Amino acid sequence: MRRWNKRHIFMVRWGAPCVVVCLAIGYLLVVASARDDPAAPSEDGEIEGLTSRHDRQLTTDMVRIQLEDATTAAGINFQHFPDTRRSVLPEDMGSGLAWGDYDGDGDADLFLVNFFGSIFDPIPADADTGRCALYRNDGNGRFSDVSRIAGLDLACFGMAGAWGDYDNDGDLDLYLTRYGPNSLFQNNGDGTFTDVTDAAGVSDDRFSAGSAWGDYDRDGDIDLYVCNYVEFVYRDADAERSTRQYGSETPYTLNPSAYAPVANSLFRNNNDGTFTDIAEEAGVSDPTGRSLVAAWFDFDNDGWVDLYVANDVSSNGVFRNRGDGTFADIGASSLAADYRGAMGLAVGDYDHDADADLFVTHWVAQENAFFENAFYSDLNDDSDERRMFFVDVAYPLGVGHLSLDKVGWATSFADFDNDGYSDLWIVNGHTLQDDDDHTRLRRQQAHLLRQQPTEGFFEMAEAACPSLAIPIVGRGGAHADYDGDGRVDLAILAHGGRVMLLRNISPDPGHWITLRLRQQGSNTHCLGARIVLQSGESVRSAQVGADAPYLSQNDTDVHFGLGDTDRVDRITIHWPDGTEEALEDVPANQCLSVTHTPHYNAP
Repeated sequence: MRRWNKRHIFMVRWGAPCVVVCLAIGYLLVVASARDDPAAPSEDGEIEGLTSRHDRQLTTDMVRIQLEDATTAAGINFQHFPDTRRSVLPEDMGSGLAWGDYDGDGDADLFLVNFFGSIFDPIPADADTGRCALYRNDGNGRFSDVSRIAGLDLACFGMAGAWGDYDNDGDLDLYLTRYGPNSLFQNNGDGTFTDVTDAAGVSDDRFSAGSAWGDYDRDGDIDLYVCNYVEFVYRDADAERSTRQYGSETPYTLNPSAYAPVANSLFRNNNDGTFTDIAEEAGVSDPTGRSLVAAWFDFDNDGWVDLYVANDVSSNGVFRNRGDGTFADIGASSLAADYRGAMGLAVGDYDHDADADLFVTHWVAQENAFFENAFYSDLNDDSDERRMFFVDVAYPLGVGHLSLDKVGWATSFADFDNDGYSDLWIVNGHTLQDDDDHTRLRRQQAHLLRQQPTEGFFEMAEAACPSLAIPIVGRGGAHADYDGDGRVDLAILAHGGRVMLLRNISPDPGHWITLRLRQQGSNTHCLGARIVLQSGESVRSAQVGADAPYLSQNDTDVHFGLGDTDRVDRITIHWPDGTEEALEDVPANQCLSVTHTPHYNAP
């Protein structure tokens, strides 16, 4: 009699659902010619009954998450892209937002990126609309617009903002990507910023999208990875060309496949205020990828941050850090380099096995991917050289079919009800324009998915927040506990619309703990540090700065929901310099600040 090992059982368990998903996607493509737009919901909100067959029944007791729109009450007034769109790719792609405590007062501030208007029109120096904005958190639930005082009220074709202390002086600096020249703003420590782009050597006038700070070489100075999208060149003749996508007319000038990809940059920090682009020699330039965002996170827990790059209509980049300043391209063997339209990345230990899993949002009819990290899995070979790979479990977890009629953008894991299990939020918004009004993009509803242990994820956006039930042209989004009450809040930016600040008011949430890590003089905000939390038999982990929501940035404070547990047995901090520190019997319901004196041994 043949004996079945765990690998065989796994194949049987997940193989059939994967076949069903493939058939479902095939079905969408087949019916494309039979409907005006199979990517849009039918009158009953479903794709010809396809998605409803896999819906999960939401019960009243599951709806434990409640958010309220606090935008107006918080004093935030921001309008993105105050212009009429003209059906060209750069105008439709952004923008994002970034949480970060730029003034060091202990609460997260909010930077909002704007896209001034048409790329065909010059930006006047005295423009009074379409400017980026910095909102300082006043600590009382309200924010103050300090954009002009800070020198960050730029009128530009902005894409993404990323906070990072590149000069190790203890305060956060800001990198801004654009369609056009990017900018690095040094924090002066007095509430103002200075443009040091040219002096630092990080200027780039290509079509950049997301960027990510991380200390890849573990020398204590954070480095900068910049994603470049496509070589967009507008020609009058192209405006007359179009294709049909899912029954809708799509101008040539909106199709990313019409333009060549552009190589990315890895700016190594020289520890003297300057950077050197070493992407090609490090092996991470990814020249064939139309890159949108990137995440630094440690795939295999070896203490060296690896790199994952989300690419649009091209294979994703999966690069394993060798620890010698170079990376190995493991895209094919990782099983996580799908050729789809990837936008946003969520990184988190959703299954409590102490390694980082990955969620990727995609374009319509491509199904979002949920890559479970299999490095420590029983599926892996029992050898000294474990293979680094991921397994897509989107369908069995209940998050695959939900995305078939959506275009997903910003996304992240966050425990909104503090029950100890990571939930998942997704910002959606179409890239297809309205057939009756080409100046408008089609709107879509966001997703808020609560994790139910052993059952997967359940959609509850409409039940959790009336504002989330309103379709928008979503793009950017990021979370932070901006009011310090132990409940994670969420901000979402709509293209051509407003920003929404959604305050978490979930009733009777569980216990929680937040870790705020700092280092003295090197990598001051501890990017890449890994935290392992143990309470009884439960083990959870998270990594500082690992998330990469589309063109956006979450706060770097690491939040854990604890459920009924009011004390944590043990917290192990794996510091960026490779050392460890353990904290025992830690009380819950606090933001715990821990400072470390690092000792680096760079390669």
